[in-house]
Amino acid sequence: MPKIRVLLADDHHLFREGLANILTAQPDFEVIGEASDGLEATIKANQLSPDLILMDVTMPVCDGLEATQRIKKDLPDVTIVMLTVSDDNEKLFEAIRNGAQGYLLKSINSNEMLALVRGAVNGEAAITPILGGRMLEEFRRVSKRAVDLPAENSVSLTMREQEVLGLVAEGKTNKEIAQSLNVSIHTVKSHMRKILAKLQLEKRQEAVLYAKREGLIHPHPDTPSK
Repeated sequence: MPKIRVLLADDHHLFREGLANILTAQPDFEVIGEASDGLEATIKANQLSPDLILMDVTMPVCDGLEATQRIKKDLPDVTIVMLTVSDDNEKLFEAIRNGAQGYLLKSINSNEMLALVRGAVNGEAAITPILGGRMLEEFRRVSKRAVDLPAENSVSLTMREQEVLGLVAEGKTNKEIAQSLNVSIHTVKSHMRKILAKLQLEKRQEAVLYAKREGLIHPHPDTPSK
């Protein structure tokens, strides 16, 4: 039976070494490469075509969230599971939106981690029950807010705010939006604060849902039509 070919991406060498030892001790895993930042992970993923990438969220040069988005564009079939010390909800939701199959805390024990990543390779969600519960609660909250928002479109967004929100809807990061619009990341964040204030919302996802429903989003000129 072929082994699961794994790429490890984490900026802490000691953690990668420990993870590699855990995986190579298993009969069904083979560590084929390691990366210390998101850019290196993207390059090695394209070179090695792994079955599974265990990706740290916070890394230099390019973080794990952006690397996941880039890799999934080129290798849609690769399974990516995020490993992190943070249980931040926003990063959890962004990781899933970017194509991650799972999101695990580094405090997890090795047996549970191995079981979950094996399941991820087979199409299951590699998320602990606590984080899974948070995702369900957030989904309910966002869905309820979208239903409860007034149907009448009384919100006016500037053309630039519509462009920013449109790019957010495409799953782009603040850095990618800044590059696309030729502005600073600070300016992008400022636009998002104004957008959320106008819509009286708290989350980017909520703003996208509302704007799509109300026809507030217009494609950016550089976005190809489908």
